[in-house]
Order: sequence, then C-alpha cells, then structure tokens
Amino acid sequence: MMGLFSQAGSHFRNVAGNNAKPRGSSEDDRAPSDTEPDDTSILDENEGSIISSLISQLRVGMDLSRVTFPTFVLEPRSMLERITDFMSHPDLIFGAEECEDPEERFIRVLQYYLAGWHIKPKGVKKPYNPVLGEFFRCQYNYPNNTQGFYIAEQVSHHPPVSAFFYISPENRVMILGELRPKSKFLGNSVSTTMEGENRVTLLGKPEDGEYVITMPNMYARGILFGKMVLELGDTCIAKNEKNGINCDLEFKTKGFFSGTYNAISGRIRHNTSDVGEVSGRWSHVMDYKNTKTGAKRVIFDAVKDGQNVSPKWVPPEDLQEPNESRRLWSQLTQAILDKDMEAATDAKTKVEDAQRESRKKLEESGKAHVPRFFVQKDGRWVPNIQIPQDPKEATVAVREWIFGSITQLEENTT
Repeated sequence: MMGLFSQAGSHFRNVAGNNAKPRGSSEDDRAPSDTEPDDTSILDENEGSIISSLISQLRVGMDLSRVTFPTFVLEPRSMLERITDFMSHPDLIFGAEECEDPEERFIRVLQYYLAGWHIKPKGVKKPYNPVLGEFFRCQYNYPNNTQGFYIAEQVSHHPPVSAFFYISPENRVMILGELRPKSKFLGNSVSTTMEGENRVTLLGKPEDGEYVITMPNMYARGILFGKMVLELGDTCIAKNEKNGINCDLEFKTKGFFSGTYNAISGRIRHNTSDVGEVSGRWSHVMDYKNTKTGAKRVIFDAVKDGQNVSPKWVPPEDLQEPNESRRLWSQLTQAILDKDMEAATDAKTKVEDAQRESRKKLEESGKAHVPRFFVQKDGRWVPNIQIPQDPKEATVAVREWIFGSITQLEENTT
C-alpha cells in the first residue's frame, strides 16, 4: 500500500490528556473482530512508550510534514519503490487496446488500478519519505519476451512531490503520475491526503487519450489507544474524458458498529447512463456487475491471484548511484530487518542530516534543484525524454535513458 504518515517536527501541545489509556494496557484493548491480522499492529512496551511520548506532544489538526516518526513504524523500502505495487499485475491491462468496446477498455484500466492495493507489509507501516533527488528504477522482463521500465524521482521537497513513469512499449501501455501526500494528526488517528493522480495511456489506442485516476485517502487509526489499524477511505475518481466514461469509487472505512473493512463500491457511467457497478473488498475479491445485462464477473481476486506478482529487476547495489533508493537507505533497511532500532535511528538520521546540509548549500548558492528524469510542463511533471513511435526503438531508448551505462540487465528477481 501507499504511504501513511509524512515526516514529523517540533512545536507540539499535549492532546493525550491524563485519561488516555496507554496502548496495550488492557486485555480489552483489542482490534475489531473482523480486522485482518496483517492490517493491525501490536506494539511492545518499549515501542508503546515511544509512541505515547510522541503523541502526547501533538495537537489535533497539525500538519505532520515536519514530524519524525520512530523507525519501528517504517516499512523497509522507499515510497518511490512502493509505487511499483501498481505495476504488479500487468496481465490485467496488457492488450486492453484490443477491446472494441470503450467501456471494456475502461474496466481493464480500472482493474490495473484496483489490483495494486492488496500489496502491503504486515501491520501499520509507512515507507521511507524520499529525499530530494532520490530516485528508484527497475526493469520488468515478461514471459512474452517484452520489457517494462519504471523510474520514479523525488522532484520537490517543499511540498514533497514524487513523480513516476512506467512504460512497456511493446505491450502498448504507459503510466505517468505524481504523488503529493499531506498528513494530519486527528487525535487517535493520522490521515494522509494522497493528492496527485495516475494517468494511463493505451499506446495502441491513442484516440482514447488519458485515463486519469486519483487516490483515496489513508487513515492509521488507534495510534493513541487501541490496536493500530490501517484503512483506505473516501472517494477517488477514474475518468476517460475522450469517451465520456467515469467512475466515482468509494473506499469505505468501517463504522463503529457496522460495516466491513477494506470495502469498496463504485458506479461506472458512460455519458449520462449507468453501465456498471464495482463492489467487494480490495484485500479480497472485487466484482463488476453490468447494469444493462445483470452479468457479474470478478475484477480481481487478491486471495487467489495476489501472489502472482510480476518480478522486477533492480540494479545490484554496487552498481547503483548514491542517491538511488536501495543504496541510499541500505543501512536503515538492514537495521530494520535486524530489528536493531538504535542502529535504524542512527542510519535514518544520517541520511536526513546529509539531506538538510545539501539543501542548505543549494539555498546558499541561490540555485534551484533540477530533477534528472523529469521536467515540469503545464503544471505536470513529465519524463524528460522523447519516446520513439516504434515499440522496439522505444524499448532501446527508454532503457538507455533510465539505466545509462548499466548494460547488463539480467532477468533476476529481487
């Protein structure tokens, strides 16, 4: 799943109060009965004390962009890598341009998007907040002897913006987007508004234009008392303006007395007519029902097919550049895997201190940061490359643009 909290900061007020129940203090302090075990976190006494100390300094409604959360809530990868979750099931979108019905093409794009949410770490975790200039790149080698390429870069620090680009020229799919997360403390929960969007282009059907999909918001609940639970909530929009098709997709948060975790519902409209409904749970099975015929089919079964993730090849760490995600955060990642919280904190602080020093020097020079892979055009971040029309030529050009001198692209998985 995408990120939870943003980083945290300095001037706080006590909101916990003297009557707040510390985490883990009672056997009654348990997650709701229908919560998935992997969606909850139970902290040990030491971790609970650190969280309680941090929370006691926060005030409701404050922006968390300058607050630093403890390392035990971190997922051992960068947000730039986490975005690749949405490229995990390419079979759902490859060949979509061959569907004659524009409504069917729309559903295929929606499938790609919905299948990306089930991939997440156990418990309530957040990926590393990328530092300015950090990037993550990888290649996919598909069974049909085609390739896919992904590059993401942190193009802005204030506000934080992650730009990403995926293309599989021979499979005729391109995905471009950016994320601008904003987090707030809400008392017993943290909300993250995921501003930004995915823009999908079926290269074999250029007359469709872009399929634009926004993001739901995220909530980490139970951070003050109770077990921590992660939820997606609110409404996102999928639309294809050229064909007049759109879907308001609601990610439902569970009510206190009723409801189901991870539920979704959506209505697909073609111009002014309802054509179909989406329902189910993004962590389990999602269905599509054709309004006109009543026919129902599975959009994605995360229980059955969730393990069939397309492997990605990432350059070995010794071939990566210093600001490449896995190399940049390697010491922190190892410390988290070793469950060495002190070493993790030291490693995280080292990267963040170096970033602050780098930004300070940049400001003193009067220069602005220039992203390497992306350029801003008409208010959007777009890849800084002219892509050839021929699929094979495009494959060579994109590979060279992303990987440069790294020529030995093996079919390893990581």
